[in-house]
Amino acid sequence: MASRLSQEEENYVRMCLLMTGISTRAARIVFDREFAPSCLDSTLKREIKKLRGLQNKGNINQVQWNLLFRNKPDVPDSKTFDVTLMITLIRHLTDRKDLTPPLGGYDSLPLANETTPTSDLARIKFYRNFLAHLVEEKIEDTEFITAWDIVTCVSSF
Repeated sequence: MASRLSQEEENYVRMCLLMTGISTRAARIVFDREFAPSCLDSTLKREIKKLRGLQNKGNINQVQWNLLFRNKPDVPDSKTFDVTLMITLIRHLTDRKDLTPPLGGYDSLPLANETTPTSDLARIKFYRNFLAHLVEEKIEDTEFITAWDIVTCVSSF
C-alpha cells in the first residue's frame, strides 16, 4: 500500500511539474523568437561548426545532437528540446546585442532587479539544476515557496 507523501516530497513533485511543463514552455517562447521554427533547420546547419565545438566540449550530448540533426525528412522542432538545450543554443548562437547575458552569466541565480528574458532563462536553468542535483526528492517549505514564486513569475513571458 502506498504511503502519503510528506509535505517536502509534495513540494518536490510540484516543483518538478512546474519545471518540466510551464517553465519549459516559457523558455520555448523566448527560443522561438530567436530561432524562428520555419528557419531552425537552416540556422542549425549554418552553425554546425560552432555546434560541433559545443558537442566536443560536452555542452551538447548525443541525445540532444540527434534532436538538432534528425534523419531526413524530419526537421528539428523546439517542442522536442529541453530547457538545457534551448538555453545552450540561445547562449552560444544568438547575437549578444539582441540578448544580453545576465550580469552573473547563465550559471548563477540573477539578482531580483535583473528582469531581462535572459535573466529569466538563467532563473529557470538555476532551479532546473537545483532539482536535478537534490540528494533526496524533498524540498523544505521555505525553499519551495521562494523557488515557486521566482519560477512562476518568470514563466509568464
